[in-house]
Amino acid sequence: MKDVAARAGVGLKTVSRVVNGEPGVTPDTERRVQEAIEALGFRRNDSARVLRKGRTASIGLVLEDLADPFYGPLSRAVEEVARAHGALLINGSSAEDPEREQELALALCARRVDGLIVIPAGDDHRYLEPEIRAGVATVFVDRPAGRIDADTVLSDSFGGARDGVAHLIAHGHRRIGFVGDQPRIHTAVERLRGYRAAMADAGLPVADAWVSLGSTAPERVRAAVAGMVGGPEPVTALLAGNNRVTVTAVRVLAETREPVALVGFDDLDLADLLGITVIAQDAAALGRTAAERLFRRLDGAAGEPRRVTLPTRLIPRGTGETPPPGLRK
Repeated sequence: MKDVAARAGVGLKTVSRVVNGEPGVTPDTERRVQEAIEALGFRRNDSARVLRKGRTASIGLVLEDLADPFYGPLSRAVEEVARAHGALLINGSSAEDPEREQELALALCARRVDGLIVIPAGDDHRYLEPEIRAGVATVFVDRPAGRIDADTVLSDSFGGARDGVAHLIAHGHRRIGFVGDQPRIHTAVERLRGYRAAMADAGLPVADAWVSLGSTAPERVRAAVAGMVGGPEPVTALLAGNNRVTVTAVRVLAETREPVALVGFDDLDLADLLGITVIAQDAAALGRTAAERLFRRLDGAAGEPRRVTLPTRLIPRGTGETPPPGLRK
């Protein structure tokens, strides 16, 4: 900074103001300082800045899987909010492993991120209590925290699933199956609850064989879907619990003789071209809302933790409007 100040003919405080985007510098002086910075290859020492301000201007994002298309818009939205606040985003995947989630979250805290946004894999987040007490702002997104109170941003998984099944019922279906994610996952449980609520609202029974929760691995989903559409009480419609289940279900249903109606939870690439009816979440809004909440906390917002639930949207495209065999023309 002394070299920059000497070359530009200004004081150290003026260089500091330019580097940190602070007011009080004339355009001509700012231009001279910027030219000196470029000529000398000056870079701000963020380690010294941390020691002075106690903030790293960085936040951590713990995702389930960076390869999942659902998390791309969410992560991008968080990054855009972070950038608007002059902060760097560091993210990583838990791979749906609670131990890996804890290891990653604590590693980010050890690197002194100012805040964390977590899509939880586990159901016990008491390990974060010391970090939160130490000032690390923390927001959970897509699923709530386990065994601690924390700010949370969710999609309406229950309401979305209920709407999807009600849509199938309105098109004449009475035997409707549900294939979802693992039963320890909050969103899977909520979507199953929405499915059962819609069936109960219509006075329809739910056979055990019509419900399957478990891994979203293609072989598991394939077996579940094939069993439902080919069993002794075959379903005429399906609610797929997330985008990965939907993709496998579409492949299996393409091989069946009788058309089976399908509604998928989460939108996905090419769903509009393939005519797949979906319950769409706004992943970008989830990320943006969570990040804005995090920075409000970092800026000093007090008060009890809040839970925000964002609505879903049913998008009819064709597969969800296929009538059961008895009602086809």
